[in-house]
Amino acid sequence: MAIINECMGRRTMLLGSMAVAAAVPMDFAVARQVPPVARTTAGILRGTNDHGVAAFKGIRYGIARRFMPPLRPRPWRGVRNAFVYGPSCPQSQSAGPASEDCLFLNVWTPGLHDGGRRSVMVYIHGGAYSNGSGSAAITDGTNLCKRGNVVVVTLNHRLNAFGYLYLGMFDGAFADSGNAGQLDLVLALEWVRDNIAEFGGDPYSVMVFGQSGGGAKIATMMAMPSARGLFHRAATMSGQQLTASGPLHAAQRAEAYLSALGVARNDLDALKQKSTEELVEALRTADPIIGSGSLYFGPVLDFRSLTRHPFYPDAPAQSALIPMMIGNTHDETRAFITDPGIYTLSWDELPARLAANMRVDILPSVVIEKYKSWFPGISPTDLFFLATTASRSWRAAIVEAELRAAAGTPAYVYQLDWPCPDDKRRAQHMTDIPLAFDNTDKQGAITGDGEKARAAAALVSEAFIAFAKTGNPNHNTLPAWKPYTLEKRETMVFDLPPHAENDPRGEQRRLFETVPFIQQGT
Repeated sequence: MAIINECMGRRTMLLGSMAVAAAVPMDFAVARQVPPVARTTAGILRGTNDHGVAAFKGIRYGIARRFMPPLRPRPWRGVRNAFVYGPSCPQSQSAGPASEDCLFLNVWTPGLHDGGRRSVMVYIHGGAYSNGSGSAAITDGTNLCKRGNVVVVTLNHRLNAFGYLYLGMFDGAFADSGNAGQLDLVLALEWVRDNIAEFGGDPYSVMVFGQSGGGAKIATMMAMPSARGLFHRAATMSGQQLTASGPLHAAQRAEAYLSALGVARNDLDALKQKSTEELVEALRTADPIIGSGSLYFGPVLDFRSLTRHPFYPDAPAQSALIPMMIGNTHDETRAFITDPGIYTLSWDELPARLAANMRVDILPSVVIEKYKSWFPGISPTDLFFLATTASRSWRAAIVEAELRAAAGTPAYVYQLDWPCPDDKRRAQHMTDIPLAFDNTDKQGAITGDGEKARAAAALVSEAFIAFAKTGNPNHNTLPAWKPYTLEKRETMVFDLPPHAENDPRGEQRRLFETVPFIQQGT
């Protein structure tokens, strides 16, 4: 156990029989020689060193209560080891150790309690509100810390029914259950505000960034009054949230879930008796709104935590002064439409496949005719992926960018065209995660770790670092990147070499603007 004594501006750490004296603030050259120690509002933590970066993993930021808002952690005595990641939320897909007690975060920093006031980059993982973890190798913060002299934070929070089951219409005691997962994120950001200075970070220079569902969670927080002032930049990576679940739809899903568990809506105390495994199994229940697949869970317009839709009918005024970066990848749907038959599509099969996957009500024959005219010689497979990406994965990003531009607070918009080595995947959904973290060398990086991958990572990660520090992603290896306007639709295209382009894929944008976009699940 470490004992910390403070006297006359000196700090002595006794680790077992070894004593090391250091002036306050601690010089990190000393911290590299012994396990780093940090004092938080709840207690003292001991971390690890990795190539000059101090890592603290599995830091408790809250206490989860089933279907209730989270509580702050209880203070502890002595020193807790922060050596390993905390568990992820229970989910239908494997994400390592899981527990309902999952409110843990991780911090990487190049300097401890040194007054460094470094910008803080808080990453929120994806997984469509239902799956995922902040403990993946490709989101390790070591490389990003070293490249940018920033503090990096990742976290876990409640997902699926544990975080977004709306019971408020059945019992007022559970009025906040539909946004419990979002309230976890708010609590994590409050922890950052209250503690990050100890880790060399600046609580007034916090950027949240997230991919897929992580970006959607950020878009939602931009409209949550309780999140006001907790972050100062926002970057979404292939993750948007125009509308939340309406309370009536959310209640219908809750009824279906309760029915699968054999729980009556007037006996919600029975939920407390269900095992975690039973709650996870019931997630597979068919969705009564979509009519197929498993139950959708996400933020709810409950008029408590969320009093308006995130980006409907306009960009949220409370976040107008927060610089925003909105990105997507060129071939999003190649990541999650993986039926092998897609790669052998015939022209006869294509219309039905498009109808099932575009998520907009438009004649497939019109879409096919347009794409054939734009891309002579295109194959049915390539047409399928271009059209499904433009209609369902890219469309909401453009809507958010246009709403910001219309409000006079434009975002910086990017499109990732650099393809991973697998020709079937190309620039698919998730390609930008290892690039933004400069983690092409980590397990799970679909980019590979070749020379071109490292060059792409340098371009992208430097832009994220610059944005975290200044609210402007421009850096000296990019061409001039201007904010997105309705007149020109300025976009940075990340490729080798990168280039700025006005209204890339403009003809596709105009085609799908002819029909309303409805966010699935809301």
